[in-house]
Amino acid sequence: MSEPYPPPEDQVEAWQQAIEYFQEGYQLQEAGDLAGAMARYRLSLAFYPTAEAHTYLGWAYSFLRLYDAAIRECKKAIAVDPSFGNPYNDIGAYLIELGRWEEAIPWFMRAISAPRYEARAFPFFNLGRVYEHLGDWPKAIRHYRQALELKPDYDQARAAWQGLQARLN
Repeated sequence: MSEPYPPPEDQVEAWQQAIEYFQEGYQLQEAGDLAGAMARYRLSLAFYPTAEAHTYLGWAYSFLRLYDAAIRECKKAIAVDPSFGNPYNDIGAYLIELGRWEEAIPWFMRAISAPRYEARAFPFFNLGRVYEHLGDWPKAIRHYRQALELKPDYDQARAAWQGLQARLN
């Protein structure tokens, strides 16, 4: 995960505290303590709003299937830092969960083109899922392959690509 941009000089201390709370939240979420993680993300945001804290708070909401709240947090993340790619992909994923497949497409496209994003394989894979669901199998295959080009060990993308290839034969 890339680091959030540092703040203006007069806000460095608050930013550092926010980053510390964010990292604690992430560790708690990885350990399965969703309530603790959400509390830390909120503390982080109280000290200094970052796109990361909003995005990961949204991710925590998604574990509770609170997709509308998750989308709101991701939109706040984008308002803080439009170059951060994670919230675009996450919004698309939440829209899929809500059954709004076509509405997810532009969000994945924005994730792919975001300047600050290290996981571009995910929106390519998600676009593959959308196009497979919509019945456009050639586009789905192309996006699954793009995901695999970026992340050759992406087992989900490989399984989806191989499964769709087999169905075409």
